[in-house]
Amino acid sequence: MKTIKTPIIPITKTFANVKGKHELHLEAICVFSAIGFFLDTDTYWRDKIILSPGSESIIDDESFLVSSKKWFEWHSAPREISFENTLKEFSELFESIIEKQTTGQKVVLPLSGGLDSRTQAVALRNHPNLNTYSYSFDGGYNESKIAKKIADSCQFPFQSFTIQRGYLWNVIEELASINECYSEFTHPRQMAFIDEYCAMGDIFSLGHMGDLMFDSFGFPQLSFEEEVQKAIQLLIKKGGFELATVLWAAWGLKGSFESYFESRIRALLKEIKIENTNAKLRAFKTQFSVARWSSNNLSVFEKVLPVTLPYYDSRMCEFICTIPENYLSNRQLQIAYIKKNAPDLAKITWHGQKPFNLNNYHFNKPPFNIPYRVTDKIIREFNGFIGKPHISRNWELQFVGAENDKHLKKWLFESKLMELVPKEIIQLFYDNFKEKNAVTYSHPVSMLLTLALFQEKFNA
Repeated sequence: MKTIKTPIIPITKTFANVKGKHELHLEAICVFSAIGFFLDTDTYWRDKIILSPGSESIIDDESFLVSSKKWFEWHSAPREISFENTLKEFSELFESIIEKQTTGQKVVLPLSGGLDSRTQAVALRNHPNLNTYSYSFDGGYNESKIAKKIADSCQFPFQSFTIQRGYLWNVIEELASINECYSEFTHPRQMAFIDEYCAMGDIFSLGHMGDLMFDSFGFPQLSFEEEVQKAIQLLIKKGGFELATVLWAAWGLKGSFESYFESRIRALLKEIKIENTNAKLRAFKTQFSVARWSSNNLSVFEKVLPVTLPYYDSRMCEFICTIPENYLSNRQLQIAYIKKNAPDLAKITWHGQKPFNLNNYHFNKPPFNIPYRVTDKIIREFNGFIGKPHISRNWELQFVGAENDKHLKKWLFESKLMELVPKEIIQLFYDNFKEKNAVTYSHPVSMLLTLALFQEKFNA
């Protein structure tokens, strides 16, 4: 027997066996198809689970789960505290976590035009041994320009990468082995230059989860049933519900996917004993979406170097549970931290509010943003006219164009996918992607591609 204590937000998956037939968990795969990750403890198999976040489990010598109980429950116990004191506590905690994680290490800090990595840049500003990098899409907005300004301001070494069209097909089988097909393949863009990392440092310092911790959904206080519907809306991807419903019927599963999925969400949400709607939904997304989707994609980084994540630290999780919800809205704490400690970084464009920065992003609304929006639209339309369409989505690099289409069709129609999914369903969603609405049907196509790799590598 052994006891396994999982972190509040696990970085890696811990599997355990449970009693049951070794057969595909088709209901779980339908959910996976709808939302892009497996829910709760589900896996591809009925007799295998993932141990829950924040749990203490007893596993026998054959890796069977004997018992499990939670050692951490997400909660909300906001203190009576001023914003200034909250900022002071956050600053001290964040910097102490960063220091503990990075002291004596050569750090690799991925930079973007957003806030999470910028906040880390402030905390790491005096680190003696650090490299940074960023990337932009081939044909997309050059986010590396913003990242370079941040790096230059902090006097960090900086390297820029361009993610080329169709890079996925050269690395897709390696990526499937790394993430074990527990998430789809268009989002781990770091695979495009995975071989470059080893020479850059000893560890990664990654900003995952900051945007969820330090923002609020902005919902009014809702009834429980309304919260269930909001949770569903937050999870379901475009075209995902349609794919899951079609698969459910094709596999002859009992009832309907809609009722099954809603009952699962209702049961999971009921376990979170938080009254405030926004705090409850934050806890819900952290426990399920972050733990099963974001963390799974960390496996690509871990393939090359160990990872550290300040926002995953248990002390940060505990801290969040004690902060008034209104301080956790609109990225206030991160913005205030940057403005106070590195005002020069606050003056650099915020990608999510471009062309505005942390000092004037409040003006990102008509009429103040109209000149930029008009100019940006003209440039995009002109580039499209001369055969250089703007790329802003992951799947556009991997699925659009004749060469990409050749590889996509090979995996969808010449693999073992048809042993799991009827050919007419594959054809339906492929045709919808090509002919009806690529934005809506890119997710179903990506999920079918993921299932194709799963069939080839893990269900032979």
